[in-house]
Amino acid sequence: MSRIGKAPISVPSGVEISISGTHLSVKGPKGQLAWDTPDDIVVNQDGDTLLVTRPDDERRHRALHGMTRSLVANMVVGVSEGFSKELEIVGVGYRAAAQGPAKIELQVGFSHSVPVVAPDGVTFEVPTPNRIIVSGIDKQLVGQVAADIRKIRKPEPYKGKGIRYAGERVVRKAGKSAK
Repeated sequence: MSRIGKAPISVPSGVEISISGTHLSVKGPKGQLAWDTPDDIVVNQDGDTLLVTRPDDERRHRALHGMTRSLVANMVVGVSEGFSKELEIVGVGYRAAAQGPAKIELQVGFSHSVPVVAPDGVTFEVPTPNRIIVSGIDKQLVGQVAADIRKIRKPEPYKGKGIRYAGERVVRKAGKSAK
């Protein structure tokens, strides 16, 4: 049995869950998320806990069991607390400027500034010009937006300039050696 899949999901107060067939809807103080579970995996609500079960030990069912439980748990955490990713900008003259909660302007060494618009459900915060906080209720969407921002100017290995996740360690290379 999957150790992740068999763990119950506790539902905090203020979060409503509705299950109709394979459609699961989670509503909380931060918003609402919906997802269609795989056909054979069953999600049951027992009071203030959710249990994810599978019909048998077939390889496909074992794979989907833990994944489904993780996705449902992320939905519950997302609508109650939310998720955020923090990015750092390193480099002389590299900076970010907020243009409202859903748009930022990046200056990262190109001849022009790069505008980034957040999709629905994601907000940007720029506490300092070299820090960006991406937040929202959908964990996958927050991570994808943060990865797209990082992709604009990845940290380069010689001087370490670029956009990186907070706490990310960039492996530095030695430059040219003189003869």
